[in-house]
Amino acid sequence: MDRLTKIFEFIKEIDKEKFIRRQTYLSDGMTKEDDSQHAWHIAIMAVLLSEYANEDIDVLKTVTMLLIHDIVEIDAGDTYAYDDSAKATQAERESKAAERIFGLLPEDLGEKFKALWLEFEAGETMESRFAHTMDNIQPTMLNFVTGGKAWKEHEVMLSKVLKRNEITSLGSKKLWDYSLNTFILPHTISGNITDDTQKN
Repeated sequence: MDRLTKIFEFIKEIDKEKFIRRQTYLSDGMTKEDDSQHAWHIAIMAVLLSEYANEDIDVLKTVTMLLIHDIVEIDAGDTYAYDDSAKATQAERESKAAERIFGLLPEDLGEKFKALWLEFEAGETMESRFAHTMDNIQPTMLNFVTGGKAWKEHEVMLSKVLKRNEITSLGSKKLWDYSLNTFILPHTISGNITDDTQKN
């Protein structure tokens, strides 16, 4: 295949991301979002909230990273943030998927996209840290908007939410503080998240 045909093969393949359902509900509290909706939402968030990053970031690089970070779930499926058994096999499943899916592209583009995906996974650069901040805050916000519906369904404890968000402040301390105080802690008061962090 020539270069343009390969690019379109990849473009057609990633349409499958629209069919990968997540556990987070959309703001109507009825429909669960899919991976493409999630990626679009956090990409826009990155543009709007980049001024709150701990350090200056390359916004376009961050947005691109966010748009491709869940493409591997076409093969690997969504791994729910609080499913410990699924998380045990997540890295292996997603690495195999990355090889196949990014391998559809011309070699230079495939290597570029895979490198961005690996950078996101490693979380060691400012862009990847801020990308993780967006990836963590968006479902937290939607849980807040929907009255903690997914948290209640899965009986998620506060310790789990805090563990899930332990790297959120690395991208933006200000946004983590906002998320904790605006989206998370009110749900411990209402009982939608059980506070298991208090000592008896």
